[in-house]
Amino acid sequence: MNLVADTEILNQPAESQPLAEKVILLLVRDLLGLGWQFQTTNHNSFEIIPPTAYSKDIIKKSMIFSRNERIKRDQFWISEHIVEAQKNLASGIDVLKSKIQPRIEVCETEKQHNLFRVLRYYWSSPASDYVGRRIRILLRDDALPESPIIGIAALGSSIIHIPRRDKYIGWDIKTRTNKIASIMDAYVIGALPPYSFLLGGKLVSYSLASNELRKIYKEKYRDAETIIKKRKISDLALIMTTSLYGNHSSQYNRLNYGKQPLYRNIGVTAGYGSLHISNETFKEMFKLVIERGITVTNKFGDGPNWRMRVIRSACDLLELDSDVILKHSFPRGLYLVPLATNWRKYLQGKSDVLEYRNLPLEILSQHWHDRWFAMRKSNPDIVKEVKAFTPDHFSIAEI
Repeated sequence: MNLVADTEILNQPAESQPLAEKVILLLVRDLLGLGWQFQTTNHNSFEIIPPTAYSKDIIKKSMIFSRNERIKRDQFWISEHIVEAQKNLASGIDVLKSKIQPRIEVCETEKQHNLFRVLRYYWSSPASDYVGRRIRILLRDDALPESPIIGIAALGSSIIHIPRRDKYIGWDIKTRTNKIASIMDAYVIGALPPYSFLLGGKLVSYSLASNELRKIYKEKYRDAETIIKKRKISDLALIMTTSLYGNHSSQYNRLNYGKQPLYRNIGVTAGYGSLHISNETFKEMFKLVIERGITVTNKFGDGPNWRMRVIRSACDLLELDSDVILKHSFPRGLYLVPLATNWRKYLQGKSDVLEYRNLPLEILSQHWHDRWFAMRKSNPDIVKEVKAFTPDHFSIAEI
């Protein structure tokens, strides 16, 4: 099934195009840039055929395009906060001397949230807003003066329906509705330079499996409950995350503790998503939905897939098949991080109490140090790269 539209919209001057036609043109631009094939079907219509698969280069190109859009839009704000980011980073020479003692700092103040936000722009994947429960984390190195930032992470309310995940857990719709509040999605996990040169991203990943993270979650949501069912949500059984490029992740693969993988690869997503649609196109879609009097709310309780619901509403208005457009996003590897030995029985409703694994951050950090950090420090090319970094080198710019 392919996207079909009227060719007459291609011949209208941009300044005279109605909003609906502008949305279609922007959408066509986005899809053609991702390798969709354009062809006419008769004298007044055309179809765009999706590729069978996306290459890593195409995915990265799309992410960079979206990231650059965001950076260009927020450039003034970034320039106001970049110095604070630099003040919170370490020099490479100091990090090579550090024993690295990670500490999880939860963002609570405006200053902390601003610091997280400016650091988030660093990666090629575009920063995005998140709706629902949310925990932002700064991972700091207490082995150095001023406790510079190793990396950042963020957890948010889990997406309601992920077929591969639901099948792996053993959920039906009723059980999923009852238990999904006991899962969080890690939608940001990454290290900042110079720790990133030393596989600091793996250390940030380890920290999410720790006792300390679980206790932070429990304290934050001790008295919270779901809006509709009024269920307590202070018990966290599982963390989910995804890779950026297909089913392979250099950050999560081989991330073990003892004989057990901390991050279990359980397959790939179905490919539904909106990352392949630019922010410019989405903005015009949202304007179209509002113009036609349709309300797609974006508040706690509405779920984390607000952007996709806006796109579906816009496609319905344009008489386009939203399944075709959203299904051909980028499939991602699915990774599951169990925090308890009986996580599956708990999520299936067969157990009322979680039997948590005992994973202190100090022990996980030592394991990372022995398995990954020591190896990188013995590589002369890596050491040279680390030594060359100073905080004033850190910047956020379009790629």
